[in-house]
Amino acid sequence: QLVESGGGLVQAGGSLRLSCTAVVIPPPNTFSNYVVSWFRQPLGKEREFVAGISWGGGSTYYGEAVKGRFTISRDNAKSMAYLQMTSVKPEDTAVYTCAARFGDVTYSDFQYDNWGQGTQVTVSS
Repeated sequence: QLVESGGGLVQAGGSLRLSCTAVVIPPPNTFSNYVVSWFRQPLGKEREFVAGISWGGGSTYYGEAVKGRFTISRDNAKSMAYLQMTSVKPEDTAVYTCAARFGDVTYSDFQYDNWGQGTQVTVSS
């Protein structure tokens, strides 16, 4: 079970950090067994891949719309992943959700079987 936090209202050009906490991890697995990704879904639009990070944190992946502005990271000791958002734009407004899966980071949301409930990010112009 994943829980997001950190969403809210931010002005364009500002920064926000989202957190994703794994509160339930079925044994014998640990958080480090999972890759983690962030997706977002603007109102009335399809969900899109934002960023993903490998199980050890050594590899990161970004959607074109956020490259150079967002940074994904993780702390396996805390069972947490983060999305640092900088230089945000009104078009970044969406519900942001973290997801986890075994294997590799994939851009396809249907390949993730562990999801949080999402957190709203609203960027004002």
